[in-house]
Amino acid sequence: MKNKKAVNVLLGVLALLLVVGMAYQFTPNLGSMFGSQTKGTPALKVNGQTVTAEELEAVRRSVPVLSSVDSGLLADDFKTLVVAQKVRQALVTQAATDIDVSRADVNAEVKKVREQNNLTDNKAWTDALQQAGLTDSAFRQQTRDQLAVNRKIEALQKAVPPATDAEARMYYDLNPQGFQTDARIVGREIVVSDEAKAKSLLAQVRSGADFAQLAGQNSTEFKDRGGALGPLENGSPRPVAQVALPSEVGTAAFALTQGGVTDVVPSGGKFYIVKVEKYLPPATKPFAQARADAVTAVTKQKKDAALEQWVTGLERGAKIEVIDPNWKTENPAVASVAGQNVPYSDVVAQVAGNEQFANLMGQVPAEQVAQLANSILKPQVVEQLIDGYAAPTIVGQKKLPLVGTRQELAAALAAYGARDVKVSDADVQKFYLQNAKLFETPASATVSEASFADRAAALAFRQGWNGQGDFVAAASKAGGTVSERGEVQPGTPEAPGTLNPALEAAVFTAKDLRTAGEGSLSDVVKVGNRYSVAYVTDLKRAAVQPLAEVRDRIREQVLAQKRGEVGHAYLAKEVAALKPVNNLQKVLAAQEKRVAAATPKTPAPANPVTPGGAGQGSAEQGSTGAGQSSGQTGSSAPATTPEPATR
Repeated sequence: MKNKKAVNVLLGVLALLLVVGMAYQFTPNLGSMFGSQTKGTPALKVNGQTVTAEELEAVRRSVPVLSSVDSGLLADDFKTLVVAQKVRQALVTQAATDIDVSRADVNAEVKKVREQNNLTDNKAWTDALQQAGLTDSAFRQQTRDQLAVNRKIEALQKAVPPATDAEARMYYDLNPQGFQTDARIVGREIVVSDEAKAKSLLAQVRSGADFAQLAGQNSTEFKDRGGALGPLENGSPRPVAQVALPSEVGTAAFALTQGGVTDVVPSGGKFYIVKVEKYLPPATKPFAQARADAVTAVTKQKKDAALEQWVTGLERGAKIEVIDPNWKTENPAVASVAGQNVPYSDVVAQVAGNEQFANLMGQVPAEQVAQLANSILKPQVVEQLIDGYAAPTIVGQKKLPLVGTRQELAAALAAYGARDVKVSDADVQKFYLQNAKLFETPASATVSEASFADRAAALAFRQGWNGQGDFVAAASKAGGTVSERGEVQPGTPEAPGTLNPALEAAVFTAKDLRTAGEGSLSDVVKVGNRYSVAYVTDLKRAAVQPLAEVRDRIREQVLAQKRGEVGHAYLAKEVAALKPVNNLQKVLAAQEKRVAAATPKTPAPANPVTPGGAGQGSAEQGSTGAGQSSGQTGSSAPATTPEPATR
């Protein structure tokens, strides 16, 4: 295990900033990017530099998704992606050859790796390298290459000018959600260690007692300031954010957007009561306060864009030669817009990096995943990529102070198109009425069920027990069997409840619960062949939160929805004006034909030998075999569906 861990570290030793800066693209892990072989079978040449088949295989094996299939459409996709990523790595490494990395720098990095992984012993170090298919000199060369790439990228990004005021202001205007203050409350609390005392204090508060006075007399926290959550200013508590309270307490207090008093909330062995005197919703900071954060965000976008443009330029001028036919791939332009081509490998990268796609790979056969990807995922990805490739041209035409990678520019354009969207009170009211279920607090209760063999016994117990003493003991003495159901809620079609439906109805919908001590008794209902009565405590009826309590949440949700719709429509209109060409279906059809032609045909079963005609049957079999052999090299018959890959 120790050596295996060391091998994994060696294969992923240094962080490649390229991958970080372009995180929206799928990229194999670092070890596979730089390969684990120095010698092997030449597969490609990238600007004259040889890439071996072993290096490409290392990339494929290093990522579970890429190594999960070895035939069919997905295997063809993944091979295209592996080659594209390895070519990118080679180009980036070549472009960094002008960066000076001293032997001392390399030695320092190697020493760090050895010390961090307890490989200071030379034999342990050599053994770990051998398991990774490396020599010490090869590892040092890879380390040198990675350091050079890192420094090249740092130099490129350092040369990027910081955000201008216009760029920062535009970013601020289009991303108000990124500059929100936290919600705060002005309030007081009472904290005690005894639940019964807390309930008694809560009853006094609800009867009109002065909260601050009770806090000063009873609370174990902030009693010197009448339980004020924040320090007093001119006699009033300063507002506090939710983090100032324990998690459960903060959740209960910040739900009171119209003010009020919480129930008793247990947390950490203590019992809290919070009075919210004023709720201060989140608000957008003034630009003067947010400017520094906006400049930082925009400057990072500009650096990422510079990196993207640099890599795109390297790929545009690359000379790729295929040496090993097994690694020949097709990477056509799947779309074109504004004079730019979208390579198919970009589509595959997005699909392979999709979490839902990865989950599907482990659940259904590969050919079904391929069809789902071709019919659903890839069309969506291509549209997104077209938007991204078109975005720089649209920004330039409109002379907008927007910056970032292609995808960041597309998102910014959508936000720009929706910048004037507003939400009216009527919009909020309509959403509330149409989605009342979203704001419903479900009913709940703590239930103990007493089951009797005889209905008369159940009725007698219900009528005779007045809540004095223990329910379990009383029901058992009366001949019942008691089951503690705990806290329960009514069932739904999607999630049936834990109670029998008849008993559930008697608890939550019946009007004839009979008071018994601190709880209530349900009516007697038949459950199977027996008769049950429920003892119900802490009953809370289902209720819909008032509009006033959820208005801000609804407004935010509706605003986000409307902005998304308007922004998407705006971007789609601007992109359509550039007359993009989408070749996805042609590319997929050509791929399917190519893969089918390369898939070995399953031989047809031999004709059976008829009685009395052995010689004729034998001749027919030989003819069929010859025909099949010919068909494998030149037949135009449709190929069979590829079998699922063996995992």
